[in-house]
Amino acid sequence: MDPSQASPTGRSRSRRFTITEVTTESGTGTTGKSLSPYNRAFQQALIDARVYPPYYRHLDGKATPKPENWDDINKRLAQRRPSLSPSRFSKEQHEAFVEQDISAAREEQVKIRVIPLIQGTIKEPRAALGEILFTNLDALMTDKNFASAKPNFFHGARPEKLNPRIRSELEHLIVPSTQYDLPIIPTHFTAVKGPDGSPAVAYRQVTYDAFFGSRGFYALQNYGREEPQYDGKAHTIGTVYHDGILRLFTSHPVQPTNPGEPPSYYMNHLETSDMRKTVEAWRAGATWYRNSIEWTEEERDEAISVANEVLNQQGPVKPPIVPNMTTSFASTGSQQLGLDSPTMESQVETAQSPNSEGFQTAVSSQEEEEEGRSRRQTSSRKKRSREDFESAGSMPSSSPGAAPQASAAKKRKERGSGRGSGRGRGSGRGRGSGRGRGRGRGKKSAR
Repeated sequence: MDPSQASPTGRSRSRRFTITEVTTESGTGTTGKSLSPYNRAFQQALIDARVYPPYYRHLDGKATPKPENWDDINKRLAQRRPSLSPSRFSKEQHEAFVEQDISAAREEQVKIRVIPLIQGTIKEPRAALGEILFTNLDALMTDKNFASAKPNFFHGARPEKLNPRIRSELEHLIVPSTQYDLPIIPTHFTAVKGPDGSPAVAYRQVTYDAFFGSRGFYALQNYGREEPQYDGKAHTIGTVYHDGILRLFTSHPVQPTNPGEPPSYYMNHLETSDMRKTVEAWRAGATWYRNSIEWTEEERDEAISVANEVLNQQGPVKPPIVPNMTTSFASTGSQQLGLDSPTMESQVETAQSPNSEGFQTAVSSQEEEEEGRSRRQTSSRKKRSREDFESAGSMPSSSPGAAPQASAAKKRKERGSGRGSGRGRGSGRGRGSGRGRGRGRGKKSAR
């Protein structure tokens, strides 16, 4: 399969990415050594997979294309925030920030002490996370074995915002972890390095992370469509923070030139702020950063809303037919079982609901047949009773079972008396209760 190619509709699992099989010393399988942003070969592997870093220029001289909404993004991210006005964030607060930043000797300290100050209050904490391996996402496909992405920080959406069926169909494009309550559709990423960390590693890392965000958003945009469509816009932001410098980038897919080719993914440098230089520079950098988190959330929510509406317009999944039963599973059960194949749907179309007119007619016919059969059986029993009493010369009793019982008792008495007077004890050779009565009567008659 071609690198970076995704299934935008999520209709067929056969179109999903799987890890490429390559030949190694131990045989056919995945490469034993994985590539990560810390590997110097990682950058070229991304380029070979059509995932391009900032300022990339093609062999034919073409520069990195900017997204169609480039001006809109710049305008939105530059909007002023009341919480960062001079009256709300003073020079003294900026000096305290610089002290925290300089004293952070390691990457972990930068992530704990510095980034939260730039980020500010998170409106939806359950939609923000970091240091989680994206092991549930389809791999970036080349003849290289890429390590799973592990962003330092990312923002996504709470899973319950998106219909469970869509989450299931697009799972390996938008659900990073098998812990399904974690954020999905991540589209905002931050790579952090300490003073001794490598900026080059951070740039490779955020390019890789942003690819998964752009690919997932692209798949969500195209949910329910037979053919993928490209709007040429960016909906994903990647940021890098290192040694007091904050840089922001956009990531977006570009439609391939030739049919059948996979899309390309481009990073574009958006803004740079020296967070230590002045309080004004810090306010500007924090404004862009916080606005970028909110903007990606707005873009995600809109795409989620459209995808949910597409599914609602398709209608509920038809329930399967259960053999020899008049009822069927609920539609939600059929969704969980995945019973939505054309064969099953064609069977469902002929099914009758318990509330349908056809079903009620069938039930009424069955009840009438059973009632008629019961009447015929009752009439037959009465007829046999009359015949028994007519042969015995008696009138039937008021009890339905009395006539045949009296007739049978009279016949047994006559047989017992006859045998007893003629044979005495020999009448005892009869069976059941008739044998005992015959014996007693026989003795009395002999005397």
